[in-house]
Amino acid sequence: MIPRLRRAAVLGAGVMGSAIAAHLANAGISVLLLDVRPSALLDDERSRGLTLDDPQVRNRLAAAGKQRALHAQPAAFFIPARAQLVETGNFDDHLSRIAEADWVLEAVVEDLPIKQQVLAQVARYWKPGIVVSTNTSGLPVREIAAGCPDALRRHFLGTHFFNPPRYLRLLELIPLPGTDPEIAAAVSDWGDRLLGKGIVHAHDTPNFIANRIGSYGFRKAVQLMLELGLSIEEVDELTGPVLGRPRSATFRTTDLVGLDTVIHVSENSYRHLTDDEERDVFVVPPLFQEMARRGWLGDKTGAGFYKRVDGEIYTLDYAAMEYRPRRKVALPVLETAKLIEDPARRLRALAVDGSPAGEFVWRLLSSVLGYAARRVPEIADDVVNIDRAMRWGYAWDLGPFETWDVVGVEEIAKRLDTEDRPVPPVVRAVLERGEQTFYRSTESRREYFDLAAARYRPVEEPAGVLVLASVKSANRVAAANPGASLIDLGDGIACLEFHSKLNTIGEDTIRMITGSLEELQRHFDGLVIGNQSRDFSAGANLMLILLESQDGNWDELDQVVRQFQRANLALRYSARPVVAAPFGRTLGGGCEICLGCARIHAAAETYMGLVETGAGLVPAGGGTAEMVRRVTARLPDGVDADPFPLIQWAYETIATARVSASAEEARVLGFLRDGDGISMNSARLIQDAKDACLALVRAGYQPPLRHPIRVVGDRGLAAIEAYLYLMRTAGSISEYDTVVGGKLAHVMCGGRVPYGTTVTEEYLHDLEREAFLSLAGQPKTQERMRYILQTGKPLRN
Repeated sequence: MIPRLRRAAVLGAGVMGSAIAAHLANAGISVLLLDVRPSALLDDERSRGLTLDDPQVRNRLAAAGKQRALHAQPAAFFIPARAQLVETGNFDDHLSRIAEADWVLEAVVEDLPIKQQVLAQVARYWKPGIVVSTNTSGLPVREIAAGCPDALRRHFLGTHFFNPPRYLRLLELIPLPGTDPEIAAAVSDWGDRLLGKGIVHAHDTPNFIANRIGSYGFRKAVQLMLELGLSIEEVDELTGPVLGRPRSATFRTTDLVGLDTVIHVSENSYRHLTDDEERDVFVVPPLFQEMARRGWLGDKTGAGFYKRVDGEIYTLDYAAMEYRPRRKVALPVLETAKLIEDPARRLRALAVDGSPAGEFVWRLLSSVLGYAARRVPEIADDVVNIDRAMRWGYAWDLGPFETWDVVGVEEIAKRLDTEDRPVPPVVRAVLERGEQTFYRSTESRREYFDLAAARYRPVEEPAGVLVLASVKSANRVAAANPGASLIDLGDGIACLEFHSKLNTIGEDTIRMITGSLEELQRHFDGLVIGNQSRDFSAGANLMLILLESQDGNWDELDQVVRQFQRANLALRYSARPVVAAPFGRTLGGGCEICLGCARIHAAAETYMGLVETGAGLVPAGGGTAEMVRRVTARLPDGVDADPFPLIQWAYETIATARVSASAEEARVLGFLRDGDGISMNSARLIQDAKDACLALVRAGYQPPLRHPIRVVGDRGLAAIEAYLYLMRTAGSISEYDTVVGGKLAHVMCGGRVPYGTTVTEEYLHDLEREAFLSLAGQPKTQERMRYILQTGKPLRN
C-alpha cells in the first residue's frame, strides 16, 4: 500500500527548492522550507535594531525563497492562498522537525560536498519510514548518499525536477541499487498522482536522461552553427516548431535557463563522461567562456544571445561579439517546410535540402538520433523512458526513437552508411530482425522494441491513464465528422473528442454536440467531453465569424449562434450526466461548453476564460447568461439582497477577458463550482472525468430544475455605464471599449427592464445573440478579429 503524503520538508530555499515547495503546496501538502542561518545582518535589519538571534533574521533566506515563489512569473503557486501551506525556518533551529515529515527533499546547491554535509545532518533526525531524496540535475546519486547509514539509504533515491517544476511535466527518478522498491514506488505514485508528473526511471549516470541528450543536442547545434556560419536567428528558426521543438528553440531557451547553468551542465558532462565516444562535444566553447566573462548570461543579467534595447530585440553577432537588431530569417527550405503539416514529410524535406540550412538540420538530427540510440541501456532500460524524458522535459513533439520511426529507420541508416558514419548497434538490431520501427501499433495497444529481449513489448501506462488514441484504434468510434468524434469509453460512458484545428468550435463541432446528446439518450449512461491535444479549445472559429460578418451573412451567423446556444443549454438539462474535462487553453466557446455541463473535472493547468471582448464581441454561446445565472443563484430564495455586486464582479471578469492561471483560480473566478473536480496529472484527466461521470450515474443523476433569473435591469445598467464613462475619462479604456462594454452590460443586466425583473435563460440568450451580431457588423470589431487572427494578440482600437 502506498503511504499517504501529508507533510514534506524541503531543504534549500533557492530558486529550485522554493519552487518545489510551492508545487507541493499546490498539491495540498504542508511544507517545511529550510535554509541556512545568515551569518551577517543586512543594512535594513541593522537599521531596525534586529540581531542575528531574531527569528526573522535567522529564517531570512527561507522566507525570501517563499516570497520569490509567491511573486514568480510564471506563477509558482496555483493561487496565492496556497503559500499558507509553506512554513519557513532554518537548519540550525528547525532541522529536527524533519522527523514530522513523510518526505524530505534535499534541494541545496549543486555541490557534492555540500549535499553530503546536509544529508549527514538529516541522518541525525531521520526515522524509519521517512523518504529522503536529493534533487540534482546530474550529480552522481550514489556519491551523494555515500556517507548515509544503510537504513536511510534504503529510503533514499534521486529526484530530478525540471524548472519550473509546476509547469514542466518530467520527474526523473534515480533509485540506488539498495533503494527499497516500495520507497521508489511511493515516490513514483506521489509524483504521478499528487504532483502531476510524468515519471521516467533513469540510471545513475551523469545528467541522467533528458539533460544528457538535451545538452548534447544543444552543444551540437552550436558546433554546427559555428562550422556552417549560420546566425543565431537562423538556428533558432531551424530548431523550433519546424523541427518539433518549442518556440524558444535553442538560444532563447538558453537565455531563459541561464548560460551559467548550461556551462555547469556541460562541464559536469565532460568531467564525468570519460568513456563517452563524443565527450569532446561537451567542451565549453570559447564563445561561451567569453560571454560568461562579460556577464552575458541571459535573462537573469539582461543580455545573453538576445537582449532588449529600447523595446527592440537585439541579437548577438558572435563573430563581432556585439549586438545588432534582430533580423528576419529568410531561408527557402524553411518556408517550404512550414507549409508541410505531416512531421515525417517536413523532417525529410528539411534533411534532404542541399543548402547550408538543410545540411545543418540533417547533421544535427542524425547526430542527436545516433547519440540517443547509443545510450541504451546506459542511461535507461528502454526507448520509452528516453522518448518520454525528451517530450516531457524538453517539450519535444517526438522523442528521438519516435523521430527515427517517422523519418524512417532504414532510410537514416542507409544515409549514415553512405556517409561512412556509424549506425548505432540498436538500429542494426532492429533492422536485422526485419523490423522497420522502434514502435508499432496493434488494434488494442502500442508496443515498443525491447532491445534486451529483441522483441516488441506493450508500452505500459500507469493504472488510471486512458489513452483516447488506443481506444479509437480498437474500433470504438461511435460517430465522427471533421470537427469531432464520439468514442465509446466502456462502462456506459462515451467521450466527445474535439479534433479541429486548435479544437475551435465550428458547425461540425456543434452538430456533434447535438448528435452526441441524442446518442447519449439512446445508447449511453453518461458523456465526457474531452480530448488529448495541446489545449481543450481555443474557442469559436473566429475566421468563420469574420468571413460571415464581412459578407453580411447575418441569417447564417444568427443560425450558427442560435444552434450553439441551444446545444449548450441541452448539455445543462440533459437527462443523463455530461462531464467536461478541460485542460490547457479553454477559451471563449470552449469555456461556454464547460459551463453548460453537469460537472467539470479539470486538469490543474487549465487556463479558462470568456475572452470574446478582446475580439470586440461578447460571449454568445450561453456563457454570459450562465455567469449571470450562477452569481444570482448564490442568493437564497426569499432573501432581500442586492445582486448587483455579484453581477458587477462577473461583468468585470468577462469585460476584461480574464483567463484563469490554473483550475484552482478558475474556481475563484466562478468558472468551476465547489463540486467540480481537479486532476493534478493531465494524463489521468479522461479517466478521472469518466469516473466522475460514473459516480453521477450511480448516484441517480437528475438534471437541474429551471429557475427564473433575477436581473438588475436599468438600475444596474446605469451603474455600469457610469463606471465605463469614468474609465474612458481616465484613459484606461478606448472609446470602442465602452461600446463593447456597454453591449455586455446590456446582456448581463437583462436589458432596460425594471430592477428585480425575473427572466429566463432563453431571454438572456436573445440578448447575447443581438449584442453579438450587432458588434460583429462594426468595422472596429472586424479590425479586432482580423488583428487577432494575424498576430494572436488583441487590438485596442
